[in-house]
Amino acid sequence: MAQDRVRRLLIVGGGTAGWMAAALLSRMFGQTLAITLVESEDIGTIGVGEATIPPIQTFNDALRIDEAEFLRATQGTIKLGIQFNDWGRLGDSYMHAFGGIGHHHALSPFVHYFLRARAAGRTDRLWDYSLNERAAQAGKFGKLPAIQGTPLAGLNYAYHFDAGLYARFLRDLAERGGVVRREGKVAGVRLRGSDGFVEAVEMEGGEAIEADCFIDCTGMRALLIGDALKVGFIDWGQWLPCDRAIAVQSENVAPPRPYTQSSAHSAGWQWRIPLQHRTGNGHVFSSAWMSEDEATQILLDGLEGPRVNDPRVIRFRTGRREKFWDRNVIAIGLSSGFLEPLESTSIHLIQQAVVKLATLFPDQGFAPAFAAEYNRQMIDEFEGIRDFIVLHYHANQRDDAPMWRHCAAMAVPDSLTRRIELFRQSGRIFREQNELFHEVGWMQVMIGQNIWPQRYDHMADALPEGELNEFLDNLKIIMGGAISRLPDHAAYLAQLGCKVVGAA
Repeated sequence: MAQDRVRRLLIVGGGTAGWMAAALLSRMFGQTLAITLVESEDIGTIGVGEATIPPIQTFNDALRIDEAEFLRATQGTIKLGIQFNDWGRLGDSYMHAFGGIGHHHALSPFVHYFLRARAAGRTDRLWDYSLNERAAQAGKFGKLPAIQGTPLAGLNYAYHFDAGLYARFLRDLAERGGVVRREGKVAGVRLRGSDGFVEAVEMEGGEAIEADCFIDCTGMRALLIGDALKVGFIDWGQWLPCDRAIAVQSENVAPPRPYTQSSAHSAGWQWRIPLQHRTGNGHVFSSAWMSEDEATQILLDGLEGPRVNDPRVIRFRTGRREKFWDRNVIAIGLSSGFLEPLESTSIHLIQQAVVKLATLFPDQGFAPAFAAEYNRQMIDEFEGIRDFIVLHYHANQRDDAPMWRHCAAMAVPDSLTRRIELFRQSGRIFREQNELFHEVGWMQVMIGQNIWPQRYDHMADALPEGELNEFLDNLKIIMGGAISRLPDHAAYLAQLGCKVVGAA
């Protein structure tokens, strides 16, 4: 009933999480929901979530954001995948590229034709059949939904952008949509005596801001879901050993690559994210195996250009809240949990949380079934991504450092063990329910880190050898032709009015 609607929503905390929630919910619920966001300019944000994955396009489209305007406003660049260096063995390099690989033939997935050809002595890389990887390595990008005249899909892409500028961009959008921003620091949370629901947040200075429903975007402080409602935290440190990051920005010295880079070091890994105006860099590491001073020096030694700010330390625990929605509080962003940004999933988890909340938005009764379903779906999201990230650590063959030996030998979640063994024995991967990563993503990480199937599907033998080689050769030729016609990544951005180092 209309009279039972939640009328007042208070988002506590800004940053990427707060303003993504404000922008989408104001778009979805229009004039029926009064949305207020309270934040303080004096409280910083983590602000390193600068790489995304393709579903961000769906979020931006829902907000009717013009892509060129968005790229200019956020100093954005294009991302075709993530290059992983030294993750399997020292010297190894592969890419988790977006989009498909090859093309299915008959009833067997492409990988089994590739494996059959490999068993017969063919020396191609799996990524010779990835349009995204080949375009990324060539530094090319252009809008290519499909390769014309063929059944082959085109480029699938995401973005790199300045997370602070993205939050500002969404703030402008949300405020135009009626969201009211309040400046100030939260001093306390007032609970309702009858049921323990949050009734108001109390500001420094004594003002209380009341609402029917609250979104906790207070980051790792988790002021509402953690401090006030005492929802516990499930630690995943036994599988994901890193608990620190050092972040720093550097000058661009060359045109930005259209992909993220992740390079493994002795006790963690380093990210490199190219924007139009600078490069974001960070070193994620385990304090059990490396000091902050040593980690900082490794990061600074690995910069491609001069640094433009001082390194800062971010301390974290990997894991999730026992519940994401408790009573009338929904935790979104770092207040709900943390997974290191190895596969650029931080902003995606915010996106999923906001979309699921919009779908399951409660009325004044806050029926428990809404929260229960939301929590079930978000647990699946977190645990699916957790397993995918743990795979990177576990599937290594490095013997040069104790952390990597520990990760290779550790017991991993049963859900991950089952996937690895199925792929190793059969070359088969099955996407479960609506999990984020598709079969092609799992396959790239496993093969990229030297987990090779022991056999290929017998259905791949149905294709005569000559036709198999012709099929593979034609795929490579078609993809190569499509890439040759694409503009350089920097030139593409320049056409949109972006100012990029190295653009003609």
